[in-house]
Amino acid sequence: MSDDEFHRVTEIERIANGKPTHFDMDEAFRARMHAAIATGLESAPIGVITSPGTQNPRYVSEVAARYHRPRDER
Repeated sequence: MSDDEFHRVTEIERIANGKPTHFDMDEAFRARMHAAIATGLESAPIGVITSPGTQNPRYVSEVAARYHRPRDER
């Protein structure tokens, strides 16, 4: 059985057992996340420091992103 067939059978079993599908769970998560962002309970990263040679890029807030200058411009 291929991976695709396995996933289809798994989804069919979930539906047959009255459980939500993975698609339904994803949609519910997205709706809750959008509501949390709209009310200010959650936030998404705005920028990423990607200076040349950066091994571990860091997510930064919008405020910090405005004031960050690449190393070669300092």
